[in-house]
Amino acid sequence: MTDRTAWLRRGLRAAAAVAVLALAGGCATLPPNVGQDPRDPWEAVNRNVFVFNEAFDADIMKPLAEHYALLPSFVKDCLSNMFANLRGPSNAVNNALQGKPAEAASDVGRFVVNTTVGLVGCFDVATGMGLEKSDEDFGQTLGVWGVEPGPYLVVPFLGPSNVRDAVGILGVEPFLDLNFYIDNATIEYSVLALRFVNLRAQLLSTEHLIDDAALDRYTFIRDGFLQRRRYLIYDGNPPREIDPEDEDDDDGPPPPAATPTAAAPAAEPGR
Repeated sequence: MTDRTAWLRRGLRAAAAVAVLALAGGCATLPPNVGQDPRDPWEAVNRNVFVFNEAFDADIMKPLAEHYALLPSFVKDCLSNMFANLRGPSNAVNNALQGKPAEAASDVGRFVVNTTVGLVGCFDVATGMGLEKSDEDFGQTLGVWGVEPGPYLVVPFLGPSNVRDAVGILGVEPFLDLNFYIDNATIEYSVLALRFVNLRAQLLSTEHLIDDAALDRYTFIRDGFLQRRRYLIYDGNPPREIDPEDEDDDDGPPPPAATPTAAAPAAEPGR
C-alpha cells in the first residue's frame, strides 16, 4: 500500500512538472480573449498543456489505439467489459455516498454477477438481468455534495478536468478502483496502461466529429467536457443554466405600468 501511494504521489508530481514545462515552453498560440471566460481563468496555462497532450496523443496514444483497434471484436468487447467491471465497487461506493442506495445495491449485484457468471467481467451478463451499468466517480460525488467545480484544468497526459474532479478523481478515485489493489506492480500498471489504450481506441470513431465541428479544438473540448460533467452530476437532468443576459434584464427597472385606454369604463363607487 505504501509503495502504491508513493508511486501515485510521484505521478502527480511528474504531471505538475510537465504542466510547468509546458507553460515555460510557451508553445500554444493564445487568442486575444484568453482567460476572459470565468470558468477558465488559467486558460493560458491550460492551452500549453493542451498542446503538449495533443502531441503526446498524436505520437503515442493514437498509434497504439489504432493498433489495438485491429484486435478481433470479441477480444475488445471482453477487455472493455473487464475494465468496466473493475469500476463496479467504485460505482457502488459513490452511489451510496450520493444517497442512492438502490443504485448502489444494483452496482453490487452487477459486480457479483459479472465477476462470477460473466467470467471476471468478460461477459456482461448483468445487463440482461436488468442491472444497468452506472458511471459514477468521486468527482461527481463532490458535486452532489455541493462542492463547486472550480476553474477548468487540463491535466498533463489525462486531459480535461477541473479542480474538484482533479481532487476527486486523481486524489481519491484510485483507492476505489480495483486496479489499485492488484498485488503485482507489473500486472497492475500493465492493466492500467491497457485501459487507457482501450479508452482511446473507443474515441477513434468520434474523433472526426471534433475535427469537423471545431473552429477552436481547445474550446470545443472544454465546453463539451464541462457540459458532460454537469449532465452526469445531475443524472441527466441538470437545471437550466441562467444566462448572464437574463440576469442583466432582471436587474433593470420594472416596465412602466400600462395606461388605461379611453374605451375602458370607469369603475362605479362600491365596486
